[in-house]
Amino acid sequence: MRAGLPREARIRRAGDFAAMRNDSGRLGGRCFSVRYRQNGLDHARLGLAISKRVSKRAVDRNRLKRLLRESFRRVRHQLPPVDLLVMARDHAAGLSGPELLADIDLMWKKLLSSKVALTLKPADATGTIAR
Repeated sequence: MRAGLPREARIRRAGDFAAMRNDSGRLGGRCFSVRYRQNGLDHARLGLAISKRVSKRAVDRNRLKRLLRESFRRVRHQLPPVDLLVMARDHAAGLSGPELLADIDLMWKKLLSSKVALTLKPADATGTIAR
């Protein structure tokens, strides 16, 4: 059995990434910004957007991605069925691994404890007033 993140737990299509940028809720932390959106599946999915603005060096960007994937892998079964787009802030590449993990763990806790999942509108909802 592989310990990695399965394909069904990743956001891979460009259209899914575009939808996340346009129509989603937001959470912010010191190192990362997270956009979330209900996905209509029975599990959470992760998408990563780590730009060259964060670091010109690919090794730094890949390190951030590895840390994020591993952290998500550990909590994904506890998360509601949402798509998550995680973006790193400019100074994230200069921080140590424990600092980064503490920040992303705080983001997962916010997602779980603040009842973000309960406030998500269904994908077909058009407004807040029932008709």
